Amino acid sequence: MTDVGIIGMGTYFPTGVQTAADLVEASGIPEAVLREKMGIRQRHVAGAADSVTGMASEAARDAIKMAGISPEQINLVISHGSEFKDHLVWNAAAKIQHNVGAVNAYAFEMYALCAGAPIAMNMARSMMLADPSLEYVLLAAGSRENDLINLKNARSRFMFNFGAGGGAMILKRGATENLVLGASAITDGSLSETVIVSREPEAVNGVEEGIGDLRGRLDVQNGDYMAERLGGTSLGKFKQVMVEAVEKSGATLADVKFLGITHMKRSFYLEILQSIGLTAEQSVYLEDHGHVQSVDQVLAIQLGLAQGKIKPGDLIVLAGAGTGYTWSAVAVRWG
Repeated sequence: MTDVGIIGMGTYFPTGVQTAADLVEASGIPEAVLREKMGIRQRHVAGAADSVTGMASEAARDAIKMAGISPEQINLVISHGSEFKDHLVWNAAAKIQHNVGAVNAYAFEMYALCAGAPIAMNMARSMMLADPSLEYVLLAAGSRENDLINLKNARSRFMFNFGAGGGAMILKRGATENLVLGASAITDGSLSETVIVSREPEAVNGVEEGIGDLRGRLDVQNGDYMAERLGGTSLGKFKQVMVEAVEKSGATLADVKFLGITHMKRSFYLEILQSIGLTAEQSVYLEDHGHVQSVDQVLAIQLGLAQGKIKPGDLIVLAGAGTGYTWSAVAVRWG
């Protein structure tokens, strides 16, 4: 049977950094709360030259180098990064393809916000298994969503952890290691309009309303419903997609050795780990990067390997959740 596996990874983070202390004045939140409860020790912020496709391309170059292939060997480029990108109504994947020199590939975007990485991995794997001509696929994502957050808008507080950066993977058809296995996702469309770009006074108060062609800032609509709905369902949805992804891989949660999950407030992160029988020593908490949309999962693998938390033969799960609201997970047999 043909398998698909990860043969290269890369990340890129801008040099600009904001610490918890830097955010106190603008947000009005005490440093201890930012650090301990919200899990923001620091986050990277993009400079003028750090476009979404630029950051994704830098990460992609590292992934290609690690894979030991030439850009010309790539057959497909999928961008699963931010919809807030270099230009409005525009295919960012084509720019990434051009930047890295993948001249023999075609390129398109898929978008599932912060749930995008597991879904993109599953989509690419499915396409590669169905089409033998797809030997190498580049998945790349960039985000600078933090530009869209007004720290004076208390309604958007749960998004204050947003940071900037890029991430990429190279998948290979016929791989023998780091195999992408089962995946799962679920959407609660009743939350589809709870987080939108808004021009309401509270959303744009104290900031320049326009960013290029975009007007407004990310804002929460019907916050009471969103809080109640997520409070009652999010833990269950996370566990559901993780169980389903693992079971589709022919395993159980008891077999999982590591969880790479999107950044969130510390208490909920620990609650998720406990619910699936893992400890903090079997995961990484992204407190030095913040939440970088669908870059979080490849970053979690890199940190897990660097810290010795992922070992050859381990079954690992990558999970995310994006406003809309979609929860996703994918299982990978490492090594």
